[in-house]
Amino acid sequence: MSLRVVGVDPGLTRCGLAVVDVEPNRRATLIDVTVVGTPAGTPLDQRLLAIADGIDAWLDEYKPDVVALERVFSQLNVSTVMGTAQASGVVIVSAARRNIPVALHTPTEVKAAVTGSGRADKQSVGKMVAKILRLDAPPQPADAADAAALAITHGWRGAAFGAAGAAASASAPRPAGGSSGLTPAQRAWIAAEAKARSVKAR
Repeated sequence: MSLRVVGVDPGLTRCGLAVVDVEPNRRATLIDVTVVGTPAGTPLDQRLLAIADGIDAWLDEYKPDVVALERVFSQLNVSTVMGTAQASGVVIVSAARRNIPVALHTPTEVKAAVTGSGRADKQSVGKMVAKILRLDAPPQPADAADAAALAITHGWRGAAFGAAGAAASASAPRPAGGSSGLTPAQRAWIAAEAKARSVKAR
C-alpha cells in the first residue's frame, strides 16, 4: 500500500503543492501538482486567504496520509522568512483541522534525499525529481518541483511520517476504541520499514 504525501513549498507569492504516492519499495508516482499564487501587491490578508482556500481544497480532494512542509530557514532575509512562516502556518492549521500529521524538512535535507548532495542546485533537484517520478521534464514552475521533492523526501526518509509528523500525530485526537489513529497506509509503511530493518540486522 502506498503512502500519499502532499508536499508544500510555502511562499506568499507562490505556494507549490504536489501529491505523490510513495510505495514501500521507494517507487514514487506523481498524482498532481499546482501552484497557489497571488499577484504582487495583493494585501497580506488576501494572500493568506488564497493559500488557505487552495490548501483546503487540495487536502479535501486528495486526502493525504501526511503533509511534508519545508522548514522555515533562518538564513533567508527577514521579509522572506516572515512570508514563508505565515504561509506555513496557514498550511499547518489546514492539516491540523483534518488531523493530518505535518512533517518539516529543511532544504538541505530535501536536496540530499533527492540528489545525494545537500548542496545541489535547483536545476539538479528538478532533474532528479523528473527521473524519480518517471517524467519527461520536471514539474513546472519550480515551486511545483520543489513541492514534489519535499513529498519524495518524506516518503523516503520519514517512514510513515517524520519526527515532526509523529509529534503532530501524537497530539492529534485519537479515535474511540484505542486505535493508534494511523491510516492503513501509515501502518503498512511502519510494518514495511520494521521488516526492512530486521532483514538488514541479520
